[in-house]
Amino acid sequence: MTAAAIDSGTGLLSDSIEHKLTNKTFIQGSIMPLDRNAAIGVLVALSVAMQLHTGVASERPNIVFILADDLGYGDVKAFGAEKCNVDTPNFDQLCAEGMKFTDAHVTDSVCVPSRTSIMTGRYAFRFGKAERGGPWGFTGLRFPESQHTVGDMFRSGGYTTGYVGKWHLGTRMTTRDGEVQGPDNTDFTKPIQIGPSDYGFDECFFLPGSLDMFPYAYVRGKQWQGKVTAQKGWSAFNRVGPAAEDFIDTEVLSTFCKEAGTFIHRQAKQATPFFLFVALTAPHTPTSPEAAFRGKSRIGIYGDFVMNADACIGRIREQLSDAGVARNTVLMVASDHGPGHYSGRRPQATANQMQEMEKDGHFSTGPWRGYKFSAFEGGLRIPFATVWPGVIKPGSVSHSLIGLNDLMATWADIAGIRLSTKQAPDSSSFLPVLKQPELPHRKNLIIRGTRSNAFRDGDWKLILGPGSGSSGQFYTEPKSEDAWKQAIEVFGRNPANHKELEDPIFMQLYNLKNDPAESIDVSDDHRDRMKKMLADYQKIIRNGRSTPGSPLRNDRDVKAFRPPAFVWKSR
Repeated sequence: MTAAAIDSGTGLLSDSIEHKLTNKTFIQGSIMPLDRNAAIGVLVALSVAMQLHTGVASERPNIVFILADDLGYGDVKAFGAEKCNVDTPNFDQLCAEGMKFTDAHVTDSVCVPSRTSIMTGRYAFRFGKAERGGPWGFTGLRFPESQHTVGDMFRSGGYTTGYVGKWHLGTRMTTRDGEVQGPDNTDFTKPIQIGPSDYGFDECFFLPGSLDMFPYAYVRGKQWQGKVTAQKGWSAFNRVGPAAEDFIDTEVLSTFCKEAGTFIHRQAKQATPFFLFVALTAPHTPTSPEAAFRGKSRIGIYGDFVMNADACIGRIREQLSDAGVARNTVLMVASDHGPGHYSGRRPQATANQMQEMEKDGHFSTGPWRGYKFSAFEGGLRIPFATVWPGVIKPGSVSHSLIGLNDLMATWADIAGIRLSTKQAPDSSSFLPVLKQPELPHRKNLIIRGTRSNAFRDGDWKLILGPGSGSSGQFYTEPKSEDAWKQAIEVFGRNPANHKELEDPIFMQLYNLKNDPAESIDVSDDHRDRMKKMLADYQKIIRNGRSTPGSPLRNDRDVKAFRPPAFVWKSR
């Protein structure tokens, strides 16, 4: 079976292959009835095994995923081009030796839901209420232990699984009083109760939250590392809280790289393949580059930190080579969403700092509008590249629309692991694109700012709400609440229900091919298109899935629009 035999937009077999399928197939010497999706999974797995080029081991490849934190599209030279004024030789080399995607997106422009979609292959908005927790890194579980994750998937497929880096998907910690965990009652002398090891990871070494979110202490497995008896805080927001006595912010990236290397070298000696998820803490605040990178960038300390994060890619690639497994390892690198405009040349978080760098020629968001938290492309479109020796043609470029929620299905296909029809319901494999970059993949994708949702349909993008879809202290202009007030003024009154929000006044439509900067709202001129896109979007919500299969239930009631509360109050 060739990659072209798969319709990459839906994951379905083309007619030329599909008509040859029967309702039975041979598995391990026995005849077993398979449904259509199962048969597809088997054929894809066989395809992977048969199509590896000469010089690559025939066994299933190892898979390593590196996720940067707040790294913008324009922070990488291979993507930002003339809008990037930072040197990123390792990410650039990855693109030169493998494939880069120019239309890769996260599902959400903020950390937790973005990572939830990656970890589960399910849109984060479908999940119910998170478990109660404390502030920052003390957050409770974002989804239950029973949730099927990429760790569970790989482990069920015979892979050894590892997690290194920022977790930020919630933990359950041991407290002295039995109450909800927080900075004052967590017992750091006792193991945590639930963490990455309960979500399918055989080995884990992690920070509970971001580098500017206490507690500032590593956890190995379930054991806190070091004596967590200090109080520390870092630049940016200066959040002071519990910390290990020996914890130093500028040593975190090197520590994670070392841990990743230890895992790689240990697993290279084993007979089973491995999956390693490496979640970096850079260039998210605090802007804390190692001493060796201070002063290296032309644009200041933010650029130093970007270069430090880029060096981590090089270190991990070197570790794969030293361990002798680089030739049979799929390496993927991405960011969890766009950059926060409060980062820049000053360590303190300051609104619109990035505009200062833009005046000097560095655009962290590249050619896109908006920043982290927004529903504009700058918050959602990310640098993403992968290398797979002998399979991916060096220097390949794909313009196909993909989401990082698609990683789970893609990894399953690469590893020959069969997902059930209830698992990864919003994940569609782009394995065929890795072999033929000109193939299309997704036709549509749901993406979200912190205050409004958006829907991609080919080149078209519908934003369900006025403004940037962001609010709070570090919003992108125009602020969501301000835009809603203006829209209500034009509408003439407060809307009475969600149906009235379907008026074009409360929505935005952009053609990204003609207007990549999202500067011209064409909603008035394309009302029929908007109506169809909205209907398609609402169907995906109702179905509980965006992949083929029987409808599933969302864990909570989901609405298409997320207006502020005052929208429903008449003046």
